[in-house]
Amino acid sequence: MAKNDNDWKNRLNVVYSTNPDFSYDREESEEPETLSPEKQLLRVQLDKRNRNGKSVTLVTGFTGKEEDLKDLGKKLKTKCGVGGVSKDGEILIQGDFRTKVLEILKKEGYVKARII
Repeated sequence: MAKNDNDWKNRLNVVYSTNPDFSYDREESEEPETLSPEKQLLRVQLDKRNRNGKSVTLVTGFTGKEEDLKDLGKKLKTKCGVGGVSKDGEILIQGDFRTKVLEILKKEGYVKARII
């Protein structure tokens, strides 16, 4: 089925236009291309803020598509054997796995990864 171009959700902030050539501005954000692993500057750190005293390993500095971030996060969580989440350019891994995560990243080709 073809996508309806007259969807009301695309016109939420426009009340009325008398211009016959008017077209609605649709926000389309482009994700940046994923840099190769050797160009990524990843920072691995321990974070305890706003987590009720629990510590998490936080990997920041990833530049690329959200899908690639989720793949890397899944690989790290699987190899550490714990849970976590990957979103907004960050990977959170439950527990203190800084050295193990750094070793895994180095094996994957992320040579500029470092512990803060």
